[in-house]
Amino acid sequence: MSGPAFFQTHMGQRFYESTMPQLVRQMKRLNDNLERLVAVVEHHAGQQPSSAEPMARTPEDSEGE
Repeated sequence: MSGPAFFQTHMGQRFYESTMPQLVRQMKRLNDNLERLVAVVEHHAGQQPSSAEPMARTPEDSEGE
C-alpha cells in the first residue's frame, strides 16, 4: 500500500492526539462510576465492601455531563 501511514495523516493525528485520550478518560470515568455503584449496592445489601473502594467525586468525573 502506498501513501502515508495512518498516524501521518490528518485523521490519524486527530485519532491519536484527541480521540484516543478522550476514550481513555471516559473509560476511567466509567470504571470509577462502576466502583462507586458496586459500593452502594454492597452497602444496601449489607455486605462487606469488596476490594473496589468508593472514590470521592472529582471535577473530572462530571466531564461531559
